Amino acid sequence: MSEATLPDPAQIHASALVIDSHADTPQRFVDEGWNFTDPLGPGHLNLESARRGNLAAEFFAIWPEPTAWRGRFAHRTLALIDGVLEQVRRHPSELALCTSPADILAARAAGKFAVLMGIEGGHAIENSLALLRTYHALGVRYMTLTWANSNDWADSSGDLDDPAVPHHNGLTGFGREVIAEMNRLGMMIDVSHASDKTFADVLAVTRAPIIASHSCARALSNSPRNLTDDQLRALAANGGLCMVNFYAAFIDENYRQAWVAQKPALIAAHNALAAEYAAKGESIPYHVSNQLDRDFAARVARPPFESLIDHFDHILRVAGVDHVGIGSDFDGISALPEGIDSAADLPKITAALLDRGHSATDLHKILGGNLLRVFAEVQRAAPPSPPFSA
Repeated sequence: MSEATLPDPAQIHASALVIDSHADTPQRFVDEGWNFTDPLGPGHLNLESARRGNLAAEFFAIWPEPTAWRGRFAHRTLALIDGVLEQVRRHPSELALCTSPADILAARAAGKFAVLMGIEGGHAIENSLALLRTYHALGVRYMTLTWANSNDWADSSGDLDDPAVPHHNGLTGFGREVIAEMNRLGMMIDVSHASDKTFADVLAVTRAPIIASHSCARALSNSPRNLTDDQLRALAANGGLCMVNFYAAFIDENYRQAWVAQKPALIAAHNALAAEYAAKGESIPYHVSNQLDRDFAARVARPPFESLIDHFDHILRVAGVDHVGIGSDFDGISALPEGIDSAADLPKITAALLDRGHSATDLHKILGGNLLRVFAEVQRAAPPSPPFSA
């Protein structure tokens, strides 16, 4: 093939419907009074960077931090949902709230950025299916079953070695009810952060495909947050997706080990910061806590861009091209690989995967087509709701 006929990565990326399944930007809306149309500042994602990166749709993570908001999980969850909805209300010509694949396509056709929501951490429902249904009614379309903390009905990968935390060996009976209700609602089930046993239990119960909204390959970086090859194959057999996380410690084993080595010092610094704010009767604002994480992360050299592409490649080989997507974790992570600083850099991923031999058709699936398909399959699997009667 001559150089003149080589596929153009810029054209491939520009013609794709690019969807990211996870960004923690809502805390900026609520805690900093920041608007999605404002300059980027210290963040990873705003409207300008999304447009430069041809990002068409974002699932904004609704994350009630489990320590600061203990006893008020629903309060914080609703505040973050409201923060997202307010962005759409304030910027109706640029943003559109979307709750279905058809909505995403309509927003794209109208030249608007598609705004979606996913809850991060099942503790947000406070053991209430009624709250789960309420969040769905407000527009939430997936829920990450756990965050780094186990909750009353599902085990997390983040605290299995903590003897002070009660665990359940996966899902409890109520946890299985949560899965069934999410299936009924047509809400995507997200197993990122889940323990291996919780992952297995979910697959045994669900009637619809599941997603890992922001996870990588454990074979390349040995974090319990990443998926094993067996889990990737099981996810593919279920028809589900692994959305690749951009966090430095999940994509590069050398970085992960360096980060773990300084974790005691980081915890001590967080405890000192918490005490400082407690003396004022306040919780640590997320942007302050995140900045501390970034300061520590900056002490370790960023991993090479190729480490991120290696995870895409590995998951593509193990799970197959129909089961991979993008789950950046923008605005929720302290370090990105070299070459990725914001959503504006997403075209670099397309170019790198093209260089590794992936076709334009495959790239369109990875960039957003796969997630659009699974989103539709989950909603189709939900039984029709009966008409309301007083």
